[in-house]
Amino acid sequence: MLNRLSLKITFFSFLLGIAVPAWGEAPVKIRVGHFPNITHAPALVARASQHFESRLGPEVSIEWKSFNAGPEAIEALLAGAIDILYVGPNPAINGYVRSRGEALRIVAGVASGGAGFVVRPGSGIERFEDIRGKRVASPQKGNSQDVSLFYQMKEKGLRPKTQGGDVEIFHISGGEQITAFLKNEIDAIWTVEPWLTRLTTEANGKILFEEGEIWPNGKYATTVLVARKRFLDEHRDWVQKWVKAHAEITEWINRNYGQAKNLFNQEFEREVGKPLPLGYLDRFFARIEFTSDPMKESVLESARRAAAIGYLGKDKVDFSDLFEPSS
Repeated sequence: MLNRLSLKITFFSFLLGIAVPAWGEAPVKIRVGHFPNITHAPALVARASQHFESRLGPEVSIEWKSFNAGPEAIEALLAGAIDILYVGPNPAINGYVRSRGEALRIVAGVASGGAGFVVRPGSGIERFEDIRGKRVASPQKGNSQDVSLFYQMKEKGLRPKTQGGDVEIFHISGGEQITAFLKNEIDAIWTVEPWLTRLTTEANGKILFEEGEIWPNGKYATTVLVARKRFLDEHRDWVQKWVKAHAEITEWINRNYGQAKNLFNQEFEREVGKPLPLGYLDRFFARIEFTSDPMKESVLESARRAAAIGYLGKDKVDFSDLFEPSS
């Protein structure tokens, strides 16, 4: 009886063009990590619109998990708790290095731009070199903005106090960045949207420079799409379908900014508790380019910079397998 019913369901599903799991089979679960950041907009817009559910069908069950910064998200991936992750290039690089190339692969790009260096009013910082003797922050140790901060310090001959220098370094994420500015607890921070705009609007911060100003052609990867290697090996077809659907939502965002901003804000409110002011969204989207191009040269340059500041250890690392060949 069960076999007959299964055959009937399969037959009618075929006629209707609906993909359903075989009788008794559980859907493949894909656990996806992202941040409530504008540079992760393709993930938030897709989640709000159930884009991946519609593209992958009922054979897949999607479980979303939100993180505040890259290093903690990579820890979850290394622990096997995340299968696909929207994350900054440097945490991805660090996870690759720590696992000797076994933990992850970059399968697509997500966003370029959106980061910058913000100074507090009255800090006396008129150029980057003025951070000598100041209190400076990044969102989290090892994330992409942290690497940019330390690399720029190295380029300018500056060192943190922990290394005998005179720049005091803090790591502050999320809305605590605004509080730290308002309470004069830090003098500057290298951060990323939405905090770049929020610091200037809500805490009177001044953008000393946007990160694109110090990159060749102003182009650099802010967010990439990563797959856990074991999941990729076991479910390569589903990862490929995810990447295709990711490219579709990215193209849709670029063609439909108005609708995309509304969907992003709906999801942002659901995750954070309140929406962003509508005026902010125009500034966010103006600073960021959404692209499924993994921007390999930019990512490899980020790896070189991380190595230059001692974040990748002393051994030379082979990055030839960092990117999935089809990415």
